[in-house]
This record gives sequence, C-alpha cells and structure tokens, in this order.
Amino acid sequence: MSATVLLVLAAAGTAMLISGLVLFPVRHYARQLGLLDRPGGHSSHTVPTPLGGGIGIYVGIVATIIPGLVAAWWMQVPERGESLRAMFGGLLPENFWNAAITHAPGVWSRSNDMIWLLLASTVLLILGLWDDRRGLSVIVRLGCQFGIAAAVVFGLGIELTAYLNAGWLTKSLSVIWIVAVINSFNMLDNMDALSGGIAAIIAISMAVVMLTTTDPGTNHPQLLVAGLLLVVAGALLGFLFHNRPPANIFMGDGGSYLVGFLIAVSMLMATFVGGPSVDGTIRPHAVLAPLCVMAVPLYDMATVLWIRVREGRSPFQGDHSHLSHRLVDLGLSRTAAVSTIHLITATCGWSAILLAHVGSLQAVTVLGIVGCMLTLVAILESTRGRGAKK
Repeated sequence: MSATVLLVLAAAGTAMLISGLVLFPVRHYARQLGLLDRPGGHSSHTVPTPLGGGIGIYVGIVATIIPGLVAAWWMQVPERGESLRAMFGGLLPENFWNAAITHAPGVWSRSNDMIWLLLASTVLLILGLWDDRRGLSVIVRLGCQFGIAAAVVFGLGIELTAYLNAGWLTKSLSVIWIVAVINSFNMLDNMDALSGGIAAIIAISMAVVMLTTTDPGTNHPQLLVAGLLLVVAGALLGFLFHNRPPANIFMGDGGSYLVGFLIAVSMLMATFVGGPSVDGTIRPHAVLAPLCVMAVPLYDMATVLWIRVREGRSPFQGDHSHLSHRLVDLGLSRTAAVSTIHLITATCGWSAILLAHVGSLQAVTVLGIVGCMLTLVAILESTRGRGAKK
C-alpha cells in the first residue's frame, strides 16, 4: 500500500506543480484573452480579477495523466518496465517501480475511458471559458452539460449501480448526478478559495476511500480512480496558491465545469463496497459515501434554489443567497465563513471514509453525524432574521 500511495502522490505533486506554474502566464494574459471578472452584478469583489483558473487546473491534469498513460502503456509489458527501471531506477525508490510495474496493465486497460473523459473535459472547459467571456443562456449551458453527461453514461457505460438493475433509471440518475455536481461546484465559486478548497477536500477524501477499498475483481486498491482524484486535487492545490485571499485569479465557469465533471464521473467509476472484509462482511451502505462527501455542495445548491424560487426569482440568476454569504450575514468574516465551510466539508469527507469501513449499525451513526452537521448549519442560519428584528 505504501508504494501505491507514493505512486499516486507523485502524480498529485506533478499536477500541483504544473498547475501552479501555468497560472502565472494565465494571470498575465487574462485581460488580452477577455477573461476578466469586473465588479458589479452579483460579484462581491471590488477590483477586476482575472478568470481562467480552470486553464491551469486543466493543463495540470492533462499534462500529468497523458504521460502517465504513456508510461502505463510502456510498462504493461514486464520486460519494458524492467528496462525502464534499469535506466532510471536510481531516481526513484525501488518500491515505486514495483508499484508502477504492478499496476500498469490495470491502468492501461482503462486508458480508452480516460482519453474520452479528457476529451469531454476539454469540451466543458471551452464551454465554461466561452461562458466566462461572452455569457451563455441557461438552455445552452445545461443542454451541453446534459449532452456530455449522457455521452459518458450511455457511450462509456460509466453509471450508478447501487444494487439497482434498472436500466434507463440508473442511467438517467447518473446523468442527473453529473450535471448536479457540475453546477454545485459552479455555484460554490463565490468567495476566494471556497470552491477550489471544497473540491480538493472532496477529491482527497474520495481518493482515500479508493485506496482503502479494493476492487472485488482484482482485490487491489482502485488505483486509477484514486490517481485521477488525487491529480485533480493536486491541480486544485496549485490553483489555490493563486486563489487564496486576496485572490489573484478566479476558477471561473471553465474550471468549475471541469472539476465538477471529473469528480462526479470518478464517483461513478468507483466501487465503494469492495470485496468481503476480513470478517466476511459486505457493506452495501458504502454506496452512500458520495452523498456524504458531497453533502455541503448539494446542501448549498438545494437551499439556494429553494430561496430563489420561494422569493419568486429565477433559480438560474446569480445572487448572494449562497451558504457562504449567509454565514457572512450572521457576522462571520469572509475568511471565517470559507474556513467554516471547509471544516464542515472535511467532517463529511472523514465520514465518507468511515462509511466504507464500518458495519451497518456504525453506518447509521456516521450518517447521523453528517445529518447533524447540516442541521446545525440550518439552525444557525435560522437565527439570522431573528437577530435583525431584535
């Protein structure tokens, strides 16, 4: 396990370094590219700020995954892997090479899916960047998102199972899941380091689940999905170096579409139940891990849509009714509000990790913790209007 962890952490570190470096020129040329978010409207910042953080995240992901797939193709033949070890073996620990050679055939077997996912990610990035520059109608945005999600689910067969053999129902739910996660991260991108930090916490939490939950077919850690999630997390950490308060660049629609899509699809690709545990127990409740880890983004999206509809406004019109804004209205600073949401997300992430490794009775407790966290937030928010009246 330690060698496998070293392998995926190396990939994450590479993505972080590339993303962080690429964003320096992106920041410099953002104005010429037309990627500049100006104050006004529902934006709460006071100075023009570059958009296009998604470009750095995208380059960090692609520039890590493509060479990784090439290396997996080369090392899938043991003799070629050994020749590579002979040439560069001194640069990396021995157990790193052992893990790389062991997992190369499995990674390469999913290379077709990975290439198509990167192509879909490219389309979503371009869609988001165009939305950042020119603005797109809701129909166009959602139409493209549903089209790409449907292509992934029906074309690649990446879909929800959850012990349901319901054909079109599970496929439809999978499409809705992808679009919902994409837009939940897009809606969270309203304060410095908020959406990127939440996405990184979620990606890391789910990667831990993948590394500690074996694939029933191979009895090995789910290296491909864990690696993808940690590469996304690494690219996000490189972005957060530039997005920390006061932000020098925003993620933009391009980045939120990209990150939301890859995290949503990774969860559909994963096997949460795994094989029988040491005591022979099967844990069907582990399929709820994605809902646990995504509790905060989904809560924010659901409550924002409810507030807008209740007040007779368009659910697709941006405003200041997000969870982060509501916490600021309670008296928290913007930094404290973001930190609070990060901590709640981390708690939900740890709960998701536990959920994949406990029995049914303990699972009820873990799910109760997540429910209590969200209920606590809702109770605190309910005091906002009462405080104003006093």
